[in-house]
Amino acid sequence: MKHAHKRFSQRQMAQGQTWEETRMLTRLGFLTIGLFDPDDPRAGHESTLRIIELGEQLGFDGAWLRHRHLQFGISSPVAVLAAASQRTSRIELGTAVTPLGWENPLRLAEDWATVDVLSGGRLNPGLSVGPPMRYDEVRDALYPDTGDVEEFGYERVDRLLRLVRGEPASPFRGREGIEDFSDRVEPHSPGLASRIWYGAASLGSARWAGERGLNLLTSSVVKAEGGAERGEDFEQVQLSQVRAFRAAHPLGDRARVSQGLVVIPTDGASADQRARYTAYAEARLPRTREPQGPGRMMFAPDLVGPADEIAERLESHAAFREVDEVAFALPFTFEEDDYVQILTAMATRLGPALGWRPAD
Repeated sequence: MKHAHKRFSQRQMAQGQTWEETRMLTRLGFLTIGLFDPDDPRAGHESTLRIIELGEQLGFDGAWLRHRHLQFGISSPVAVLAAASQRTSRIELGTAVTPLGWENPLRLAEDWATVDVLSGGRLNPGLSVGPPMRYDEVRDALYPDTGDVEEFGYERVDRLLRLVRGEPASPFRGREGIEDFSDRVEPHSPGLASRIWYGAASLGSARWAGERGLNLLTSSVVKAEGGAERGEDFEQVQLSQVRAFRAAHPLGDRARVSQGLVVIPTDGASADQRARYTAYAEARLPRTREPQGPGRMMFAPDLVGPADEIAERLESHAAFREVDEVAFALPFTFEEDDYVQILTAMATRLGPALGWRPAD
């Protein structure tokens, strides 16, 4: 373990940084989508819960779930995390991310607070803004009466934040008949607001999240910005977003940032698994060569290989060098046995190679 710290710091110092400026990897997490068979949905959900339990046993600091609406992935991470909170005792439980356009902020605040209480203060909800995916097709089912006037931008986040922090949701507080009423969302979980994350893909959204005092989730997808030369370099674009976020955040350089690249260490993998992992990454590689679509979205290449090789690639990654937390994304289409191998390799080989120590 000491060797990993020394190797990491020597690389940083070779680039002119001091020991105090070196960011060690202090928190290791993973992200999963939780696929299931539509004819047998329980099995997939149970598999996801077992993976979270395994993550805690391996010493991971966080387990994150991603939303999938009207698909065969987890549509209600908050419900699954409520179940996970009763099967675990230490690991943090997050969403990466909840698309807020699908949610009523008051109801979501209630759900988040309930799971946070059940988990003993371990919920780390992440969110994003924008209209629901395929909105024209789901609007009549989601917002049949208000679809044309719903606000899907930052105001929706501000409303949610106020409710989570305990600001009034109603002008009435007191007793009516035999029932007592609160003017705020109940239950109230005082520390929850400090553990809310924002999933940013653009420079402006990263800066906005910093101004609001949120934590920042940055993933393997960013928006190409910053001119022709720097604007098509994924690492530099992501680095500029991390720095803009911290520059705007009240905590400055101490503001929390988690990076979520797709990372697949092959240590302990069978020949069949290594072949499938490599084929998966190669099939996704063409989209990483230039910005995609009218939004000019950029994708980071998946990192596949032995842990030591992945560690070297991460140590040279401009944005990775400025974060001390990660939530590595698990490939969406793999089997439970694959996830067991990948998580075990992350916790026993890759994490320690990056200076991380598993939780007790």
